[in-house]
Amino acid sequence: MTAAMILAAGLGTRLRPLTDELPKPLLWLGDRPLVAHIAERLVAGGVRRVALNKSHLAERFSLDLLAAFPVPVEVLHEPEPFGTAGGLANAAGALGDGDVVLWNGDILIDLDVAALCAAHRERGAAATLAVAPRPAGEGTVGVGARGEVVRLRGERFGEEVAGGDFVGVHVIGEPLRRRLPPRGCMVGDVYLPWLREGRALATAAAPAAWHDIGTLAAYLAASARWLAGRALQSYVGPGASVADGVDVTGSVVGAGARVEGAGALRGCVVWPGARVGVDAAAPLERAVVTTQGRVVRAAA
Repeated sequence: MTAAMILAAGLGTRLRPLTDELPKPLLWLGDRPLVAHIAERLVAGGVRRVALNKSHLAERFSLDLLAAFPVPVEVLHEPEPFGTAGGLANAAGALGDGDVVLWNGDILIDLDVAALCAAHRERGAAATLAVAPRPAGEGTVGVGARGEVVRLRGERFGEEVAGGDFVGVHVIGEPLRRRLPPRGCMVGDVYLPWLREGRALATAAAPAAWHDIGTLAAYLAASARWLAGRALQSYVGPGASVADGVDVTGSVVGAGARVEGAGALRGCVVWPGARVGVDAAAPLERAVVTTQGRVVRAAA
C-alpha cells in the first residue's frame, strides 16, 4: 500500500467559531495540526503517496505547512466540497491505480495502517472499514461471523454477531473506486448500494480509543489525550510565554503564544500566536483561545 487520501474539505460547522479561522483538520493538537498527526500515522503504516483535498478556508493549507509533512502531499482544491466519495474520485490522477487508504481529516486514532491494509488484502475485499469493537447491536456498524458488514445506517444485510463504530478510516479497492460518483458520500452513495446488491464489505478491528473531533468537547478531550500519551502535565510550545502568576494545568499553549495576568489555565488550548489574559478571580477552564483572540468555552 503506497497511496492514501486525507479528506480535509469539510466545513466543520459544529466547531464554529473555531472553524471560522481554521479548517477542522488544521486545528492545533499538541505541537502540530491534526492533519500532521494523520500523515504521521499513514507514513508509519507504509504509505508513501498522499493526496489531500481542500475547500473551506483553502488558503490556510500553506506551502510551509505541507512542506513539514513526513511525506509528499498533492493538494486538490474543490470549489465546493465534493463529498467523501466525490473527493476520492477527483483524486484518481494523484493517487494512481490500486487500493487507497481513505482517512477523514477530523479523526485522531492510533491505528496500525499496515495491519489494516494487510487485512484488506487477505480478505480480497472491495473495501475494508476500520471498526472499533462494541457489543452486538451497538454502534454504527454490525459485523457478521466472517468479519463482514451486516448493518450500516440502520439497514441490515445479514446476521450480526458483534457491533462497532466505523472510525472514519478505510481501504478502498479498485472495484469500488470505479463506481465512485463525482459528488457524493462513500457510505450513502457507494457502500449502501453495494451492500444492497448482495455484495460484501469487510471490517478490521480498530483501537477502542479514538476521537472524532467534531465538537469543542471532543477537541479538548483529544488535546488531553495527547498530553497523557506523552506523560505531560501541560505543554508550552517554542517561543511561548506564560506569566509567573499563571498556573497552567492540563493545557496546551502553542508556539509564540502569550498567557498574561495571574490565575489558573485549566484544560485549555491556546493556539500558536494567541494572546490571553488570565484573571485570578475567574480561572480560564475548558476553553480554546484562537489566534484572533476568540475565547471559546466548552459547555459545563
